[in-house]
Amino acid sequence: MYPVSKCSLELIDKAASSLLSGAIVAFPTETVYGLGVDAENKDAVARMYSIKGRPSDHPVIVHISNINDVEYWAKEVPQYAIELMRKFWPGAMTLILPRSEKAKDFLTGGQEFVGLRIPSNTVALNLISSFIKKGGHGVAAPSANRFGSISPTSANDVALELGEFLSEEDLIIDGGDSEIGVESTIIDCSRALPRILRLGAVTEAMIREVSRIDLDNDLNEIRVSGSLTRHYSPKAKVVVDRDAKPGEGLIALAEIPTPEGVIRLAEPKTVTEYARFLYSALREGDTKGLSTIVAVTPQGDGLAAAIRDRISRASA
Repeated sequence: MYPVSKCSLELIDKAASSLLSGAIVAFPTETVYGLGVDAENKDAVARMYSIKGRPSDHPVIVHISNINDVEYWAKEVPQYAIELMRKFWPGAMTLILPRSEKAKDFLTGGQEFVGLRIPSNTVALNLISSFIKKGGHGVAAPSANRFGSISPTSANDVALELGEFLSEEDLIIDGGDSEIGVESTIIDCSRALPRILRLGAVTEAMIREVSRIDLDNDLNEIRVSGSLTRHYSPKAKVVVDRDAKPGEGLIALAEIPTPEGVIRLAEPKTVTEYARFLYSALREGDTKGLSTIVAVTPQGDGLAAAIRDRISRASA
C-alpha cells in the first residue's frame, strides 16, 4: 500500500465513495494523519480498531465538516460549546458532548459521550464534505498508527506502519506533512464549564477568551484518545531533560548545542517547529536503531505544554 499524491478533486471524490463502501482512507489533517472510516459502519469501524490494535473501550473522534452536523451526533449542546465551535472550528479542537442515539457504543467505547471535530486541513475538509454529500454523516478517524505508538505526520509514516494491514480497496492520501504535528486539544463540554482533557494547539489561554474553564483535573471519568499514561511511544527509550550522551539521539531547540558523539534528530527554532517535527524525529530515532532519545522540552504554556505532555507520555 503506497500513498496516493496529487490530491485532485477526482481522488477526493473516489476516496469519499470508498468510505461509503466500507473501505479505510488514511488522510491528512493539520494535526496528524487520520485513519478514516464511515462512522456509522460498524464493520468498518471494527476493522479500523483491529488494524490499529486499539482497545474496544477506547473511543474514536468523529470528523464532520459543518457545525450544523453536530446535532446529528450530539444532544444538549451548551452555549459555551457553540461559542468554542464558532471560534476554533475548523481547527485543532475536539469537543466531548453528550451523544445522540446516532453515536453508537462502537464509536464511544460504551460511554454516553461523543468526540467531534472539524479539521482545517483542506484535503480533510473536502473529503469529509464530499462524503457527507454522498449520504454519510461523519468520518471516524483516530491517528493512523498502531495503538500507543507515534502518531504519523506524513503519508509515508502511515504506509510504513500500516501498509501491510491495508487492502487494495483502501487508500492513503498524501497531503504533505501535517502543519501542527500534535493531536487536537480535547475539551469536555458535558459540564457547566469546559474542561481540558488533552492539551493541544488550542490552548487554555485561547479557551479562556471564550469562557471560564473547569479546573477539575480528575480526568478518569471520561476516556478519550491519547489519555493513557504511556502513549505516542517509539521503540527507543525516551529520556526527558538531561544531557545527551554519545550514541544517544537528541531533540531540542536549536539554541541548545549538540554534544560530541550525539545524534541530532531535530533542532527546531521555535516551539511551533518543535511540535511539527517531534513525531518525525522520534520515528527517525527508531529508523537509526537508537536505544535512547533525549528530549529537552520547551518551557512555557500553550503549545509548549502540549509538547511536554506528549513527551511525558512517550517516556512513561
